[in-house]
Amino acid sequence: MATGIQLNDKRTTNGWCMYDWANSVYSLTITTAVFPIYYEAVTTQPDGTAMVDFYGWSLPNTVLYSYALSVSFLLTAMLIPLLSGIADYSGRKKSFLRFFAYFGALCCAGMYFFTGQNVEFGILMAVLASVGYSASLVFYDAFLPEIATPDRFDELSAKGYSMGYVGSVILLILNLAIIESPATFGIPEGDLPARLSFLSVGLWWMGFATYSLNRLPANPYHKRPEGHWLLNGYKELRLVYSRIRKLSQMKQFVLGFFFYNAGVQAVMYLASLFGAKELNMETRDLIMTVLIIQLVAIGGAYAFAYLSKRKGNIYSLSVMIVIWIAVCILAFFVSTNYQFFGLAFLVGVIMGGIQALSRATFSKLIPEDTTDHASFFSFYDVTFNVSIVFGTIAYGTVEWFTGSMRYSALVLSVFFVIGLLLIRRVRSNWA
Repeated sequence: MATGIQLNDKRTTNGWCMYDWANSVYSLTITTAVFPIYYEAVTTQPDGTAMVDFYGWSLPNTVLYSYALSVSFLLTAMLIPLLSGIADYSGRKKSFLRFFAYFGALCCAGMYFFTGQNVEFGILMAVLASVGYSASLVFYDAFLPEIATPDRFDELSAKGYSMGYVGSVILLILNLAIIESPATFGIPEGDLPARLSFLSVGLWWMGFATYSLNRLPANPYHKRPEGHWLLNGYKELRLVYSRIRKLSQMKQFVLGFFFYNAGVQAVMYLASLFGAKELNMETRDLIMTVLIIQLVAIGGAYAFAYLSKRKGNIYSLSVMIVIWIAVCILAFFVSTNYQFFGLAFLVGVIMGGIQALSRATFSKLIPEDTTDHASFFSFYDVTFNVSIVFGTIAYGTVEWFTGSMRYSALVLSVFFVIGLLLIRRVRSNWA
């Protein structure tokens, strides 16, 4: 279906990729590197007690964090379908992307005020920032089939993720310089350097998101909505979901995606807490682990995009899932920092590839005669978010009952096995 813009236009596609550059600092600094380590440190008592009080409910700090992430993704999963229908009906995808990007960025900046004494506030900001980030991705991803031809999906998706890894590493290195040597920058010791990093994420995200938004089409199909936007948005979503029920290959892929993504996201969100709690790793070593993952992921995204071009998307995804299974099993036995670094290298190789190819694969499954890309991607992103709820709750619950994250990692391997078996049944002329 023709759009109101030229497909594969370099200015537009580069602008689209820049949103990965903008929002990936949230993924790295807030969800992976600095905030989880900061949170674990400021909520652990001097005597080593890791129990926190959350509105009268006492539970381990890392379990609370796992559950908070689950709540944030559940909220997003409930919110996004209707909003995507409204966005498709009205042609206002770009407006929704702008709102959630700025909302998430402001919540990241609000984390500056979390000191450890106000756990409820810190968790609230973490949840809302997560909602902003996850919701914005629905509308961002939905632009892919509107700005490029299917033969460019794999490459462009990989480029976006790679740019995100580069941008997030740049900001993380700047923040680490301040955290490690605050006096050099005239900043006092203590928790202020870490809190300033949360503020920098908000400013970076908002600033580069604006750059990206200025280069994306506002309404490529020139939709002119009539009638009540809420009612018609619901009707638009209902029509899309009734069509999805007839797309057997899309449903098969998304079901497999649900299981393997639950494992991928749980590892990404909770890996640094694993290192801190199971191996007693220093903050510097944990940050080094995260940097290894990010830098290796750049090459991994392109490598598996190339493999998919040669052997097909499903083959490439299957190879990565097998490696993920090995990662989960090896995590159960890891006992030294160097072994953890080696595991991080392996995760980096497959992390970028599996995210980029999953997005590109779903894009290829969307019917070419539709303009409702946000509604279709809401199906993908609701699956994405619910799978994270499933994965993080399972991870946190297993830790709670066993007292060890090692068993949590082992359980995640089961998710990958199920995901592998399901996506191997996907059949198409490009798979």
